[in-house]
Amino acid sequence: MKNRIKIERAIKDITQEDLAKIVGVTRQTINAMEANKYVPSTVLALKIAKYFGKKVEEIFLLEESD
Repeated sequence: MKNRIKIERAIKDITQEDLAKIVGVTRQTINAMEANKYVPSTVLALKIAKYFGKKVEEIFLLEESD
């Protein structure tokens, strides 16, 4: 699953650490999601989307292989 977390963070000018604190996870979790090595839970995906003021589908993108 691809995502736009890094892009959205850049727009808001926040660090991985900042986003991690906001949504209640570690910086490593945010890093793993940005590297497409970790698929978040539904709750975490919703928290991230809500923070950025976007729909989940605008942040997280399904791929053919998913």
